[in-house]
Amino acid sequence: MSYTYCTQARGPVKKSNCTTGFGGSERLFYRYRDLAPQLVPLDYSDKPDVVLPYELISSMPELKDNPFRQRIAEVFSEDGEGNMTLDDFLDMFSVLSEMAPRDLKASYAFKIYDFNNDDYICKSDLEKTVNKLTRNELTPEEVSLVCEKVIEEADLDNDGKLSLEDFQHMIVRAPDFLSTFHIRI
Repeated sequence: MSYTYCTQARGPVKKSNCTTGFGGSERLFYRYRDLAPQLVPLDYSDKPDVVLPYELISSMPELKDNPFRQRIAEVFSEDGEGNMTLDDFLDMFSVLSEMAPRDLKASYAFKIYDFNNDDYICKSDLEKTVNKLTRNELTPEEVSLVCEKVIEEADLDNDGKLSLEDFQHMIVRAPDFLSTFHIRI
């Protein structure tokens, strides 16, 4: 009997019973295994406690040039440090697939931009985001101005920071969000 790993079931299931929005978790299992074949066994039916270090995850072609690679890995990793289990890896690719729902993508984008993990995107979080997006090419004054404008436009309750609700409302007005917040393998 052929088994693969499926994120919905969180364990080995018959290949015919496993479908993901990404187009199959078997391909992702082999992508994960290719990062460290000496650590990841071919037979995953016992669901071993394998955790790949952040350095391997961040070196993947899909992430290595992304200015948010560290935050992406931290947000999707169970340990919060960017080290990933197979479950973490499957979750990351599922959320970042082109077929993931907008609300799911928005909630993870929010977590990625919430650098201080306080469940709000404050001015300091926005400054880090803008600096990463522009590769530190703006002056501090320009970064501050951009952040003030974003908060002014998106802060629905005028508390000086963005809640998940504020962020989702802002994303609705960004038609290209779904097409840009993804990775392909």
